[in-house]
Amino acid sequence: MVATSPLPPFVAPARRRFTVDEYYRMVEAGVLHPDERLELLDGEIMQMSPIGSRHAATVSRLNALFSGATTGQYIVSIQNPVRLSQYSELQPDVALLRYRADYYAAAHPTPADVLLLVEVADTTLVFDCDRKVPRYAESGIAEVWIVDLEHQQIEQCHTPVGAQYRTRRIWTRGETVACDAIAGLSIAVDAILG
Repeated sequence: MVATSPLPPFVAPARRRFTVDEYYRMVEAGVLHPDERLELLDGEIMQMSPIGSRHAATVSRLNALFSGATTGQYIVSIQNPVRLSQYSELQPDVALLRYRADYYAAAHPTPADVLLLVEVADTTLVFDCDRKVPRYAESGIAEVWIVDLEHQQIEQCHTPVGAQYRTRRIWTRGETVACDAIAGLSIAVDAILG
């Protein structure tokens, strides 16, 4: 009989997470193309879904609605980066940012600059809810709206606690969603969904 030694315990290989700075160096070096639709989430480079016409129309409506409501108290940012942490920089569909005279030319906004984030979910609802929204909560983003095109509703999340939002409410057609973070800002769900 041949003696066998016990198998060593399984050790999973460690993942290599990229920082936001490394991510930008990869673009500068040509490893990543600057026109690729990418986000950095928890150190992983994620390829974003293509934008369908329904999604694009909703983002355009939100842009018009928010831009029409502003009185210089915030900046409407469309599909631009928000740096959440050393390992995450996402591109929400819409971000309402604290007003700054340079329009964030010196650096991308951080959670302290964000009043409201909006994600429009056509085919990405599960990813947005399971991966992105918890990161927004962890980073202290006060309020997030998820425009769910499939179910024709808006989920409003506010009051972050850890990786969750304490308050979540669903708004449907015929109702008006009021932003907790910006006094006096309310928009009809029908106006957002079209």
